[in-house]
Amino acid sequence: QVQLVESGGGLVQAGGSLRLSCAASGLTFSSYAMGWFRQAPGKEREFVAGISWRGISADYADSVKGRCTISRDNAKNTVNLQMNSLKPEDTAVYSCAARRLSVATTPVAYTYWGQGTQVTVSS
Repeated sequence: QVQLVESGGGLVQAGGSLRLSCAASGLTFSSYAMGWFRQAPGKEREFVAGISWRGISADYADSVKGRCTISRDNAKNTVNLQMNSLKPEDTAVYSCAARRLSVATTPVAYTYWGQGTQVTVSS
């Protein structure tokens, strides 16, 4: 049974930082690209960042480029999202997702999903 469990969300003031983590089990983690998505109330789920199965390449949404860094540790089956200079518009539920091999920016391309962790940025 595949499980993706996110942690690290919380309440932070604008300009602050958070580090989200996603722990994976039940899959050959090093064979999967990992993505972070977010969904704000009343909005569609959107791509935030993704990293290839070996961690060599990463992709970012324009809205977070330069403020977020995605990384992975295949020995620990974890993927992290470091978010800096947070803005109120970053408020959303953040979820990690897994798909075989290559990064994709559309949610439907991902096979496995975590439950998500809430990030709230106050102004």
